[in-house]
Amino acid sequence: MTKSAGRRHLRRILAIGLTAVTVGALTGAPAAAAPAAAAAAAPNFGTNVTIFDPSMPVAEIQAKLDAAHAQQVNAEMGTNRYAFLFKPGTYGTDAQPLQIKVGYYTEVSGLGASPNDVVINGKVEVYNRCLTENGTANCLALVNFWRTLSNLSIKVNGAGQDGCRAGANFWAVSQAVSLRRLNVDGGFTLMDYCTAGPQYASGGFIADSQFGAVTNGSQQQWLTRNSKVGSWSNAVWNQVFAGVEGAPSDATFPDPPYTTLEKTPLSREKPYLFVDAKGKYAVRVPNAHRNTSGTSWGEDLTSGRTIPLSDFFVAKPSDPEWLINAQLLLGKNLLFTPGVYNIDQTIHVLRPNQVVLGIGHATLTAVNGVTPLKVADVPGVIIAGVTIDAGTKESKNLLQVGNKNGIGFSSASNPTTLSDVYFRVGGPHIGKVDTALEINSDNVLIDHTWVWRGDHGVEGFTEGVNGDTQRWRTNTGRYGAVINGDNVTATGLFVEHFQKYNTVWNGEKGTTVLYQNELPYDPPTQADWMNGKVKGYAGYKVGDKVKNHSLYGAGVYVFNQNNPSIVTENGFEVPKRPGVKLHHIMTVNLSAGTINHVVNGEGGPAEMSATGTPVFITDYPAS
Repeated sequence: MTKSAGRRHLRRILAIGLTAVTVGALTGAPAAAAPAAAAAAAPNFGTNVTIFDPSMPVAEIQAKLDAAHAQQVNAEMGTNRYAFLFKPGTYGTDAQPLQIKVGYYTEVSGLGASPNDVVINGKVEVYNRCLTENGTANCLALVNFWRTLSNLSIKVNGAGQDGCRAGANFWAVSQAVSLRRLNVDGGFTLMDYCTAGPQYASGGFIADSQFGAVTNGSQQQWLTRNSKVGSWSNAVWNQVFAGVEGAPSDATFPDPPYTTLEKTPLSREKPYLFVDAKGKYAVRVPNAHRNTSGTSWGEDLTSGRTIPLSDFFVAKPSDPEWLINAQLLLGKNLLFTPGVYNIDQTIHVLRPNQVVLGIGHATLTAVNGVTPLKVADVPGVIIAGVTIDAGTKESKNLLQVGNKNGIGFSSASNPTTLSDVYFRVGGPHIGKVDTALEINSDNVLIDHTWVWRGDHGVEGFTEGVNGDTQRWRTNTGRYGAVINGDNVTATGLFVEHFQKYNTVWNGEKGTTVLYQNELPYDPPTQADWMNGKVKGYAGYKVGDKVKNHSLYGAGVYVFNQNNPSIVTENGFEVPKRPGVKLHHIMTVNLSAGTINHVVNGEGGPAEMSATGTPVFITDYPAS
C-alpha cells in the first residue's frame, strides 16, 4: 500500500472510531475494537528475538549467545538490536555454567512472573571495552552503553574462568544500562578490575533487585532504588540510594559521597513480558507507589495488572506509522520488537493507560524533522524500553508528553511513566533537535533516562579541534529535558552535552533523585558558550518562578576538550527561596575548562588545578 493510500485508510479508521476513542480518552473506557484472537503460545517477535527453553542443551545456548556478543561487543553505533528471553527454568549447571556476555543493544530477560522463576547458573557480564588509541590499548567502560538485564536470578558461578574473574559477576557499564528485577546470589562488581587500563566506569541504574555484596569500584555515579543489598563497597562522586534495604548511611557526606533516602518518593516498576501458567504470553504492568522501600516481588507477585499479549500490536520495523497509529486508536497497546524504526509520521498515544513497550532496545529515528512520539494529556500512559534518535533534519522534540498550554487530565496515583527511555542526538549519524524531551503534563514519573547529545560517533564526528567545531555547528541540540508540568518526579535523570541548558525545570513541586550531567565538550570559543552576559549555561536550571522543588544527589561535570579556557559560571541555577531545596550537589573538572561555582555563585571553583576532585555543597540553601 502506498503512503497516501495508507493515510486514506487511517482517515477511514478515524472516521469509524473517533467518537469511541474521544470518549475513551476522557473516561478511560476501552475503545470499540474487533475481538482479539487467542494469544499464541509462540508469538512472532521477529528474527532478532530468541526465546530459550531450559530443555535446550547448555552448549547450544552458549554458542548462540557467544555469536551475538562477538557481533555486538564493538557495535557501538551499529543498527542491529537483539533480545534474548528465557522461559522459566534453570540454565547452566555447577559443572557447566552458562557464561553470558552482553554487547551493545542487547537485552537479556527472564520470562517468569517472578525473578526467581528463571535461574542462570553462571554469569551475565559486561567487561571493559579495549580501544586502541595511538597504538596503545585503552581499556575502560566509559562507552559501554545501551544494554538491559532484567527479571531473573543469577547464581554466580565462575567455573572455568581465570582466578581474577571467578569470584564475581562483572557489570562494567555506563549510561543507558538498566538492571531490574534481579536476584543475585554471589559477588557483583560494577567495574572490571581484571582488565589492564584505567578501568573507568561512568554510571548506571538498579531497581527492584536483591544483591549480596556489591563492589562499586570506579563507578562515578549510580542510582539504586527500591532494592536490597547486603553491602556496598565504596563511592566515587555521586552514589544515590532510594528505598534500599541495607543502603549505607550518608551521615558523613561527602566522605563518602553517599546520598540515602529511606523511601522512594514515587516509584513504578517497568512493565515486563512473561509466560503464564498456561504457556501464554502477557505483560505485567506494575502499579505506582509512594514512599516505598525494598523489592516489589519479595513476598508476592508485583502488584499491578496483567495484559494478554493479544491486547498488544506487535510492531516490526517494516510496519508503517499509519498502521501503528490505527492500532493505538483502536485501543491496542504497542510492543516494539528489536530494530530501527524510521519515523516520518508522529506516533500518537492518545488513550489513558496505554502501554508502549520496547524490547531489545527498539529505536525510533526521526525522519524529515518529525517528533517521533507524542503522548496526550491523559493519565497512566507508560512508555518503556525505547530509544529515540534525532534525524538529520531538525525536530522540535523527540518525545513530547502533553500539549503545552493545553487542558490536561492527569492522576497523582496513576502517573504517566517513562522507564528506560533513552534519547540520542548524533552518534551513528548527525542529529538535530531543539528540545529532546518535553514534558507538559502534570503527574509524570521519569524512571531512568539518558538524554544524550553525542560527543563522539561515526559520521561528522571527526576528532580534533576542527572536528569539534564541525560537531558544534552540525550536531545540534539546544535543550535536553524541559519539564513544564507540575508534580513531575525523576528517579535517575542523566542528561549530557546540550548546547544551552541541559535541563530546565519550570513546573511546580518537581523532584529529582540522582541527576548526572556533563556540559558540552565542544564549544569552539567562549563567545559560543554565553548565556547573554553570563558565561555558559548551568547543567540544571530551575525556573525563576518556581516556588517548590527538591533535588537529591546531583553532579555537573566539565570537560571543555575543544577549548580548555572556556568558563561556565554555575553548575546549578535555581531561585533562592525556602521551598527550593538541593541536597548533596557537586561539580567536578574532568581535565579541561572551569565551572566557577556550584550553585548561584556559591561553592567552587571546579578547575584544572584540581582535576577529578569534586566541589560539594551539602544543602542549598544552607539550613
